Amino acid sequence: MSHIVRIHTQLRDATAISAACHRLSLPQPTSGTVTLFTAEATGTIVQLPGWQFPLVIDTESGDVQFDNFNGTWGKQEYLDRFLQSYAVEKTKLEARKKGNTVSEQVLTDGSIKLTIQVA
Repeated sequence: MSHIVRIHTQLRDATAISAACHRLSLPQPTSGTVTLFTAEATGTIVQLPGWQFPLVIDTESGDVQFDNFNGTWGKQEYLDRFLQSYAVEKTKLEARKKGNTVSEQVLTDGSIKLTIQVA
């Protein structure tokens, strides 16, 4: 049986954040405080390619702070790719914790199809 699922992603899992960075060949995340144009943000810091300012993730709330000035300081597609990678990696981690196996297939439109075989 097949099911289509849409996920609203909150970034709460440090392991999945790190795995998403690895998947996209990004530098590993760090922790700290950075300035996002005129405001400071503290949390897990992820630098996306070509972005003037990093993402700052609050893993307690799941919120992501960033300033890409509507695409001027960083392309939205990189954020979208990162969020997709986080969702994939988090799903794989949770499925494997329950003893299930996961396979993935990248589709022509860039979306990723995950198939979970329940143990």
